Amino acid sequence: MKVAGRTIAVTGGGNGIGRELVLELLDRGARVAALDLSAEALERTAGLAGDKAEHLSTHTVDITDRAAVAELPVAIIAEHGQVDGLVNCAGVIQPFVRFYELDREAMERVMDVNFWGVVNTTEAFLPHLCQRPAAHLVNVSSMGGFLPVPGQTVYGASKAAVRLLTEGLAAELTETPINVTVVFPGAIETDITANSGVEAPGGTDPDAAPKHTMTSPAEAARIIIDAVERDAYRVTVGKDATFMDRMSRWMPVRSARMIYARMKDLLG
Repeated sequence: MKVAGRTIAVTGGGNGIGRELVLELLDRGARVAALDLSAEALERTAGLAGDKAEHLSTHTVDITDRAAVAELPVAIIAEHGQVDGLVNCAGVIQPFVRFYELDREAMERVMDVNFWGVVNTTEAFLPHLCQRPAAHLVNVSSMGGFLPVPGQTVYGASKAAVRLLTEGLAAELTETPINVTVVFPGAIETDITANSGVEAPGGTDPDAAPKHTMTSPAEAARIIIDAVERDAYRVTVGKDATFMDRMSRWMPVRSARMIYARMKDLLG
């Protein structure tokens, strides 16, 4: 689906990949509804949009609040006249500890945002997307959704759930106007650690990758929107995600041990 002239809702639009998705969509001629928990972050996104902000609406919402999310499509349609797409990008990571060291509250927060948040928005928007002549649903999973990352086991489980949810939706929506894309980013240079309220042991960068090896949020957004415009079923973002996607299928045990070797020092 070409995005020019379409209205796309983007969760997590206040920072990181979500913000860059908003800006990239506006640059390509789309109208955008940016959703985020932080009103201040959304204001910064609107400021970066410049003159194109006239095609942008911002909506402060907690995607774990099912009732609040249910009201969004009507509000967006009132603002833009239609809604043609949804990009679920909002997400949080867990504290970098082993599963048995992670408290239940942290587990539930990760699942509430990363999985149930996607369920809430998809449930709310899907009936409206089905009414469009063409529409698109994008769910952002993670490299951690197909490859185990020690210290991020529950996060990985939440993103694996997003993966299977998305693939199931793609199958169910085969004979509808909706195309579906699942996205697997690798290490992206964002502030997800701070935005998730977690800190790696010793202040170490939990992405465990030098900045020069990371994909920029702007490049990640470009890759994702390119995938939407060619109706791709799945897309990996970053050389690391592309490489590990292949390796994890060819040599799953070796792949898991490689990641463990990189991450074990973070866990102490």
